Amino acid sequence: MRIVSFGFQTWGVRTLQALIDLGHDVALSVTHPASDDSYKGIFSDSVEDLARARGIPVHLTERVDNETIDLVKRAEPDVIVVNSWYTWMPPELYNLPPHGTLNLHDSLLPKGTGFSPVIWSLISGEAQIGLTVHRMDEDLDTGDILVQHSLPIGPKDTGTELVERGIDLIPGALKEALTALESGNPQWRPQNKATRTYFHKRSERDSLIDWSWPAEDLERLVRALSAPYPRPYAFYRGERIEVLEAQVSEIHYGGTPGRVIVQEGGGAVVCGPAAYRGGNLGLVITKVRDAAGTEHAGKDFFRRGGYLTPAAD
Repeated sequence: MRIVSFGFQTWGVRTLQALIDLGHDVALSVTHPASDDSYKGIFSDSVEDLARARGIPVHLTERVDNETIDLVKRAEPDVIVVNSWYTWMPPELYNLPPHGTLNLHDSLLPKGTGFSPVIWSLISGEAQIGLTVHRMDEDLDTGDILVQHSLPIGPKDTGTELVERGIDLIPGALKEALTALESGNPQWRPQNKATRTYFHKRSERDSLIDWSWPAEDLERLVRALSAPYPRPYAFYRGERIEVLEAQVSEIHYGGTPGRVIVQEGGGAVVCGPAAYRGGNLGLVITKVRDAAGTEHAGKDFFRRGGYLTPAAD
């Protein structure tokens, strides 16, 4: 099968490598120029380098323009395969090949449309993550589904571990999808839009800890925002700190959300709704990083007690 690949960073690399390993004719690799984006530093493998090393023509662009469309037309692909492409694709492009365009999205659609679905899935308490291969259409992540593979979320999994595990699903899911197309009888499944969820692109503000959340949710937030993602942060005695490790308390705490009480081997923080009633579990912060970049055990750092706040006092 003759294919044009659109992709960027490690997701795009694993997709392109899978296409090569499966023996398909990759006529063109379209990718974004190299980025210094430290947000995904450990996921910044180069699609361009892999393509050039394998003798595959490369087109570098920030967005789909007339030149991009013309190059794809001349490549005459049977299908376009997309993974980790950050800008809009017009119908003129995604409807061009006989089999249309397959997009690989790292969630179990229709849940988790939008951005950072693995991170949001862990934060929101989902039981699974996954990878969906679907047909691209005019809306974001809404096209008919061809293949889905899933993975359970474990009680100690971090966001980074889950992202890496999700990337490992790419070769198998892609093989299944392309085999279905080659069979001439692919089984497409329309998405149930009534069950669709959408998450917005994450920014630094989304890593600010809200102490009105239950401890169980905050513990998942800490695990979700593992390196290289922006770590959860708050302010303590006027200094911005990052929470690196935490666990849910064994006993219940009452008082004002954000109050630090040194118990249970670390800094136990009163949190959750209606905390004054004393019925909530707390968040035991076991490791923090201060503004200077030094890491501390929670039981030592919070020895003076006090409050964790959303801004410097």
